[in-house]
Amino acid sequence: MRPSGRTLEQMRPIFIETGVTKHAEGSCLIRCGDTHVLCTATIEDKAPSFLKGSGLGWVTAEYGMLPRATNTRNRREAAAGKQSGRTQEIQRLIGRALRAGVDRVALGERQIVVDCDVIQADGGTRCASITGGWVALRLAVNKLLKAGAVTSDPIVDHVAAVSCGIYAGQPVLDLDYAEDSEAGTDGNFILTGRKRLIEVQMSAEGATFSREEMTKLLDLAEAGVADLVEAQKAAVA
Repeated sequence: MRPSGRTLEQMRPIFIETGVTKHAEGSCLIRCGDTHVLCTATIEDKAPSFLKGSGLGWVTAEYGMLPRATNTRNRREAAAGKQSGRTQEIQRLIGRALRAGVDRVALGERQIVVDCDVIQADGGTRCASITGGWVALRLAVNKLLKAGAVTSDPIVDHVAAVSCGIYAGQPVLDLDYAEDSEAGTDGNFILTGRKRLIEVQMSAEGATFSREEMTKLLDLAEAGVADLVEAQKAAVA
């Protein structure tokens, strides 16, 4: 039995509320169980300097966690004067994932910055950030389309992410913190709406895993991402 009482293949409840901030071109609050992330997308009318003259657009991300997102207070990274390696790794992951669902030629020479701020953490914050980040990005691009700033839709597919792992000897979908902290194997799976893989992060934290187990986790991830994509569609409808 999982600590939450869920079945092995059961996701946490997913809620996505859009338009939660006044100024951002796209915004949403995504809640995956007790993990809550505020995602905003900002359109900048020029691309980064390394893309100047290329005709290509860019999508990037920044990620942060509020001091009391966890059960003990974490010091703000700004107070420490630098980002942690974990934060840098996660925001690069979010940016890579979201770019995989974008036609950068169609986007034109501009940049969209997706900010993901974790309000409350209970496992899977990077996955929730990617899933909610796509919704914020979609809403921002809708404004470009409505304004006629782009002539064709730069977003080519949905992008969503979910965690899976081996907990108590069983493959389970959508790990919460209680499971993530005890899992023998932990993985994050990022897929498109067409079930194309973007990135897979897997590690044997307590015990090694077999190819068969990895396949079972991928099967769970595909089903979980399908649920997340349906939630994205409902949010932006």
